[in-house]
Amino acid sequence: MDNQDIKNRFGIIGNSPLLNRAIDIARQVAPTDISVLIQGESGSGKEVFSHIIHQLSARKHGAFIAVNCGAIPEGTIDSELFGHEKGSFTGAHEARKGYFEVVDGGTIFLDEVGELPLGTQARLLRVLESGEYIRVGSSKVQKTNVRVVAATNVEVFNAVQNGKFREDLYYRLNTVPLRIPSLRERPEDIYLLFRKFVVDFSDKYRSPSVQLTEDAQKLLKTYSWPGNVRQLKNIAEQIAVLEKERVVDARILQNYLPSESRSTLPAVVANQNGKDDFSERDLLYKVLFDMKKDMVDLKKLVVELIQNGVNPATFDENSPYINRLYQEVEPSKERLQDHLTASPQTLTIHQPNVMKGNNGQDGYLNYDTQDAEEVEESLSLTEKESDLIKKALKKHRGKRKAAAQELGISERTLYRKIKDLNLDL
Repeated sequence: MDNQDIKNRFGIIGNSPLLNRAIDIARQVAPTDISVLIQGESGSGKEVFSHIIHQLSARKHGAFIAVNCGAIPEGTIDSELFGHEKGSFTGAHEARKGYFEVVDGGTIFLDEVGELPLGTQARLLRVLESGEYIRVGSSKVQKTNVRVVAATNVEVFNAVQNGKFREDLYYRLNTVPLRIPSLRERPEDIYLLFRKFVVDFSDKYRSPSVQLTEDAQKLLKTYSWPGNVRQLKNIAEQIAVLEKERVVDARILQNYLPSESRSTLPAVVANQNGKDDFSERDLLYKVLFDMKKDMVDLKKLVVELIQNGVNPATFDENSPYINRLYQEVEPSKERLQDHLTASPQTLTIHQPNVMKGNNGQDGYLNYDTQDAEEVEESLSLTEKESDLIKKALKKHRGKRKAAAQELGISERTLYRKIKDLNLDL
């Protein structure tokens, strides 16, 4: 049987090279028993190709069943596919055979296989590898001889990378990949399909035939058809039933086509990890630690200036911090460079009682820093929390409701923290 015979038998219309290639692959793989993964957009005709594979195989006299995996609830999908024993779960009043048991010796078509839960995917993998399965609520291993043809309208490889589909199951199903072209990929077939659908519906509803003008035919070919063949068939049926004008131009046809709105605005992309990188508390801690580090650096710089005076070496040793400090105060890099490269006279610090050195030259200021010591700031979260509560209460003159709103907590939480921290207010 050649491709044209297959088209006539299964009602396939079109001469697109992509369509012919898909039919040729289905015809060649049908006599074997290997698994096939049919990929294509919704409405492109994936189920038709599953029938082609079954009818041209040695299992054509066996049972064929199509299962929409996305339409079965997750809690019952295992029972539907593999069966269950009486009393295995609530509502299981009697034992029931699953699809794999019913279709033994035939073909099962798993549509939207990408919607299967991960647990069911593991069961399906075992069936594909060994033909074995276990009913829900049973411990007895049963055998089945079923050919699996799966289909999906999503990119399964992306689902594998995101951990939503088992990699081993993907390669087991994808023994022979079969891609069905979308309708916009075969524009030469769109008008042929439309004519076939219009004639069928005109005969069905006994209405006059419909003709398209050239501009209407051009509009058919340039429309994107997101619903593919299914959408084209619905449009043809609407026109055959509702349209009073039997010669349809582009203006009339446009009324039946949904508007295509394509926005180029930036989209919000959710975090792939499913949660924010920092919680509000972590962000607050980070700010506090950064402030503490800046204060320590500033203290070191001040102490060094007091000890050594205005020494160019001081600027060299602390250049990273000084550079960052200037950037925060004045973003202009040119102005920052002027400050750093200027002569020492441009930076004036009034120093009373400048001492003379032994050689008669001006010396640096000498301060007694024996008793000076650097006081480390406390990093205790309890003390920080106590200080913030005290400041908030002081700011609002002891009004605890207003202080709680300022702190971003409830009044009840504020009362509890005052009690837990033993704050003397």
